[in-house]
Amino acid sequence: MATIEFDNVSRSFGGTIDAIHELNLKVNDGELMVLVGPSGCGKSTLLRMTAGLEEISSGEIRINDRVVNHIPPQQRNLAMVFQNYALYPHMTVRDNLAFPLRMQKQSVAAIEEKVMGIAEMLDLIPLLARKPKALSGGQRQRVAMGRAIIREADIFLMDEPLSNLDARLRVQIRSEIARLQSELATTTLYVTHDQAEAMTLGQRVAVISHGLLQQVGTPQAIYERPTNAFVARFIGSPGMNLLCASLRRDNRESLLELGPIRLPLPQQLVANFPGLASRYEERLLVGIRPHAIQLANTQSEQNLAARISAVEAMGHETILHLDTDLIMHTSAKAGEAKTPGDAPHLLVQLTGHQNFRIGEQLYVHIGVENLCFFDRNGKAIHS
Repeated sequence: MATIEFDNVSRSFGGTIDAIHELNLKVNDGELMVLVGPSGCGKSTLLRMTAGLEEISSGEIRINDRVVNHIPPQQRNLAMVFQNYALYPHMTVRDNLAFPLRMQKQSVAAIEEKVMGIAEMLDLIPLLARKPKALSGGQRQRVAMGRAIIREADIFLMDEPLSNLDARLRVQIRSEIARLQSELATTTLYVTHDQAEAMTLGQRVAVISHGLLQQVGTPQAIYERPTNAFVARFIGSPGMNLLCASLRRDNRESLLELGPIRLPLPQQLVANFPGLASRYEERLLVGIRPHAIQLANTQSEQNLAARISAVEAMGHETILHLDTDLIMHTSAKAGEAKTPGDAPHLLVQLTGHQNFRIGEQLYVHIGVENLCFFDRNGKAIHS
């Protein structure tokens, strides 16, 4: 097994553009670490540097405490699974699986035993005589995974391996990757731009934007306690609503002003966020997950009037896009990547099918117990 350590690793192009900037990260022995971020954020560059396919501008990459900056790819004992499968089209499934072992000059008997073992593990035995052109996308990806596994490498590197599959196959192969990684306990670095993949696959997740590491943690920790506004919007489907707000004090009571509504903050909640004590009379960003917003029957000082601008009915859930008098925060400012769901509407996520129409008026309640707080620059104010 192996550990991977990135110590102040940077990759620059033309001396001015940093694809990766002074990144520090450790992937533990046997861990499945997911690198997630929008397209072009630098995650695939980091994977290629790990494999030795991309030069490192500065810093060190260590595998099992050995600096590998200048070690050729073939000497790092890594196995890669690519987005485009990278199978040999003239070879059968059996030969594609066997090829890495033949290059290692293993015996015919050893190769056959290992090929059959991997084929059984991945349900490929009925396909051993076929060539890649006779396989479906999911079958090809299983062959590509098998060819990586059969090498018994120290580390698996997976670069968006599910991007070319349809939704049903993505779920199927995703579960197979999780099962195999659990059984093999091989250190795995997995790249994706799909945050749903990241949340369901990763034992830990590293969120990257513009070559900068934004946050590392378990999927649940990142979802519940995002370190900044970018992570809050990027992680979650749909992402967190970010609202512009002000914190006021009125007769020793703390009030959160959100557009036309004023929400009293319990003393215990304020005490749980010590960073709020110095934020009175300041502009803040307040985050709330779409599923935490409740529908209300009437308008009040704490309920907000809204008009439906769009309805996404998905059967198991309904997402409402609401026009309100709230000031929505978007990531349009310089230096922050635009994220999925970045729109000037309040999103509400309801369970099951709901019969709402575009243009319909309703009221919503934003419970203070479900809020996250950020400063005006988008940095989390933690408890």
